[in-house]
Amino acid sequence: MSKRTQSIRSMFSAQPDDSSSIDKTSIPRVTSGAVKSLKETFSGVERDYQELREKFAGGSVAIEIDADLVDPSPYADRFSEQDAPSFQALKQSIAEHGQEIPILVRDHPTSPGRFQSAYGHRRVRALRELGRPVKAYLRPLLDEDLVLAQGIENSTREDLSFIERAVFALRLEEAGFQRAVVQSALSIDRAEASKLIAVGKSVPLDIVDAIGRAPKIGRGRWQILADLLQGEEALSRVRKVLESERLKQKPTDDRFVALLAAANQRHGKSAALSDVMVARDEAGNDIAVLRQSAKHCQIQIDRSRNSAFAEFLMQKLPDLYEAYTNERSERE
Repeated sequence: MSKRTQSIRSMFSAQPDDSSSIDKTSIPRVTSGAVKSLKETFSGVERDYQELREKFAGGSVAIEIDADLVDPSPYADRFSEQDAPSFQALKQSIAEHGQEIPILVRDHPTSPGRFQSAYGHRRVRALRELGRPVKAYLRPLLDEDLVLAQGIENSTREDLSFIERAVFALRLEEAGFQRAVVQSALSIDRAEASKLIAVGKSVPLDIVDAIGRAPKIGRGRWQILADLLQGEEALSRVRKVLESERLKQKPTDDRFVALLAAANQRHGKSAALSDVMVARDEAGNDIAVLRQSAKHCQIQIDRSRNSAFAEFLMQKLPDLYEAYTNERSERE
């Protein structure tokens, strides 16, 4: 008999070779310390399991979801994908390096087994086309939580165009959200929210869809277009231009410029370029917009971005005007 077998038998019998004569008093007892240690081990495993369950329930651990089961937020903050090169670059990056940042989803409120994303719809589309699952944080989000999560994501990226922000604000208002929620979702004050919603209401959605994101077009020119479209003749001219196949081939910013020119048309002729002039910085961002009518010249400056510059400009206007008059006198 091997020593190992003998050792094992000795745990159950005082006489390893005679199993029929077991001395019960010789059975070793498990000490209370060993029992306590075993209980602590099971308790530790149970705690770890419970903690993991809570993390999954709270959405702090990413899970994998079939991309075909993920629907976009009902409160879209971005327009349909129009920048094909940008999307292809994202798709290629995911194909080569995988999905680095999980998206945020909730259980679909009306379709069991499906999900709604708070953000990350471009990643979902790319993964769907690649045939890969989506890494996502699953959290129990109310509608208000959903739109606030969208706002937080966008505030860190800062790439929503003006009109996307305006349409998003309008959609939230029409969905019944309080103005405070709109402000929080877009990280703006009440005055800015009012301006966004006003433009969103004034420009018909079919015209907005035809123009697209127009990332280089700021609030000033959108407000000009919104004002012009209050006239039936201007609205009719713009809708006629929308039928042009040539317009559809233009980049989004150029489409805006073409429709603004159509809205500003007078007596069958396009208004002079000086009727609407835009000053931009080196990055292409709008600094100020000059709009001229028969009697007035109006300079508009985005207060949310350039309020201090507007005050600076007012202080410098007397000096600028003097320099202008002196230069004009010298020319004459």
